[in-house]
Amino acid sequence: MTKQAEEALLRLVMAGGALAQRRALLQSQGDAGAAISLGVAGWRAHGCTPEQCAALERPDTRAWAAGLRWLLDDNHHLLAFNDPAFPPSLLDVPNPPLALFVAGDPSLAWRPSVALVGSRSPTPGGGALARRFAGWFGVAGLAVTSGLAAGIDAAAHLAALEAGGCTVAVIGTGPDRAYPDSHARLQARIATEGVVLSEYLPGTPARPGHFPARNRLVAGLALATVVVEAAQRSGALITARLAAEAGREVCALPGSVLNPRASGCHRLIREGAALVERPEEVLELLAPALRQQLPGLQSRLATPTEQAPPALLPARWADDPDYQCLWRALDHNPSGMDSLITRCGLTASQVSSMLLAMELAGIVVCVHGRYCRTP
Repeated sequence: MTKQAEEALLRLVMAGGALAQRRALLQSQGDAGAAISLGVAGWRAHGCTPEQCAALERPDTRAWAAGLRWLLDDNHHLLAFNDPAFPPSLLDVPNPPLALFVAGDPSLAWRPSVALVGSRSPTPGGGALARRFAGWFGVAGLAVTSGLAAGIDAAAHLAALEAGGCTVAVIGTGPDRAYPDSHARLQARIATEGVVLSEYLPGTPARPGHFPARNRLVAGLALATVVVEAAQRSGALITARLAAEAGREVCALPGSVLNPRASGCHRLIREGAALVERPEEVLELLAPALRQQLPGLQSRLATPTEQAPPALLPARWADDPDYQCLWRALDHNPSGMDSLITRCGLTASQVSSMLLAMELAGIVVCVHGRYCRTP
């Protein structure tokens, strides 16, 4: 995007008010520069309110300067919803963003991801489970998406990074703000090693209404939402509901009936969420959707599996006898699924999900329906 186009898009974002009119305006013209050049009459014809027209004509100087200053960094981007780099899964969420402020590599938001959400004050066991699941997903090649809140969110982001995986943080403030303040260092690390997304202007503080809105983006980005711990009234349950309404998988970890932070998870399970105890079970649920998306995602991200660097069995699986058995059964000559099942003595569902995890990790390739180690 050119500097002029980026500045025009920033003006559209700054106009505020309902998103629908500004999306229609941008969609009709194709780019923000053309939309701005229409002038007041054209803006009104596309449904913009008098307040929006006034803001488009005379942008707030302080907010304008803050936005331009933030965009000076080469690692910072502003993506319109009709930009080819915009995450396509977010176009289907309720009231899609007009644009996203992106700190980090925008392509990381395209990766297959699992949302890990839960209590802001988890039990020690809940925090440990979040770290275990996030680390496993990171090693398996799935991005871990969350809202960078205290508790489960932060534990999931950090564990994904520590495992060498990818994490996506969707925040409810401007991209230059951290909430809580103590997460500033973690947010900066995610912007360097992963990606931070916000639909709010630089300088925007945390406001109560921003967090339910943020949750729709967390749910929209992920193929599945996993709730680790949640009380009966929590933002994690909002994210889970939005994921279910979008047709995505919803999973919940059971807990003690004496733990009030597990009551929301139990409620989700009663309402039809998948009860999961191991991260492998989440991957089994996602296997059909992942297999369908993998070729297109590899093409989009320019990282086809066939070109993945040679790798050994990741440390996460080194002590798992099932993965060890499957790894030994694979060689550089493609083998069919039936043959691998026979050699390993595992079920078709187990072998299928394990092979998919290995594909995502770049150590296995699928050639015409047959599997082998990455050359």
